[in-house]
Amino acid sequence: MTDLLALTAELVAIPSVSHHEAALADRAEAELCAARHLEVQRFDDTVVARTRLGRSRRVVLAGHLDTVPPFEDGKPRLEGDTLWGLGAVDMKGGLAVLLDLATTMREPAVDITFVLYACEEVARHDNALGRLAATRPDLLAGDAAVLGEPTGGIVEAGCQGTMRAVISVGGRRAHTARPWMGVNAVHRLAPVLAALERYVPRGVLLDGCEYTEQLQAVKIEGGVADNVVPDRAAITINYRFAPLGDVSSAERTLRELLGGELDASAGDTLEVVDAAAGAPPALEHPVLSRLVAATGAPPRAKVGWTDVATFAEIGVPATNFGPGDPLLAHTPDEHVTRRELDRARAVLETVLLDG
Repeated sequence: MTDLLALTAELVAIPSVSHHEAALADRAEAELCAARHLEVQRFDDTVVARTRLGRSRRVVLAGHLDTVPPFEDGKPRLEGDTLWGLGAVDMKGGLAVLLDLATTMREPAVDITFVLYACEEVARHDNALGRLAATRPDLLAGDAAVLGEPTGGIVEAGCQGTMRAVISVGGRRAHTARPWMGVNAVHRLAPVLAALERYVPRGVLLDGCEYTEQLQAVKIEGGVADNVVPDRAAITINYRFAPLGDVSSAERTLRELLGGELDASAGDTLEVVDAAAGAPPALEHPVLSRLVAATGAPPRAKVGWTDVATFAEIGVPATNFGPGDPLLAHTPDEHVTRRELDRARAVLETVLLDG
């Protein structure tokens, strides 16, 4: 039986910050190619492995190779049955589970496609799964998909959409000793900040899962010099919206919430600079409902954005399930336990053997 904790430690020890996943992709490719029952293809630093058993269903299991930049040295540290280190949760623990299933499961009840891909932790246009969906959707085709993101061993259904918008407001320069001669653009952001402070997150219930929307200011820019009243200022907004509608409807909502604080005659603008739709729960699919049953726990909503939405775009119902506490992702306290890894593998094996 594979020691999943030791395997995860091996993977954590291979640095794979976004755009630098080659060494980890090499490691995964070598292990998958050694499994004779798999057909393996590589696209840059993304590795795809498939069974060809002639089953009536195909399930896609996917996970990303990259991590965020390290806080310190990022090296793994084993303490008993707990592994600490960058990526232990997000998501090299999940990768270890997928690699073990790929190389040891010879007779699943379904055909399986394993997709280990690059650049999930960066901008959407760099996401290798998205590029694969655009250029080779046939490789991602399946009856259902499971994304091995950390979920604490509970199914986190669907995902919320995400939108980044920049509100820019105008002013008029003047000397700070005579501010009445100008209009301070930074001060003109105050009503926008007040509107954000008043915002009450909306909860949306879908298939028993509650998605709680969020609206946050994440960056403010402005200023010319320490003795000049600024004539331009901007605030970047991040909006997480429930998977009810498309990006256009989310943009309309955002404009309704904040547009009243802008003055077009002063040159104020609201520009959406990046957006990705969410994905509905899709738990009515037999494979995904069996996954929920195998966990023995009710599902919950995925309030962040994940590549479940990428699968939804190409018509493949998908969900999130993997080892590790998602609250630890991207933190210095990232760690995963042997029990979490073994349990996630057992749950997935049950579903794949059941079909």
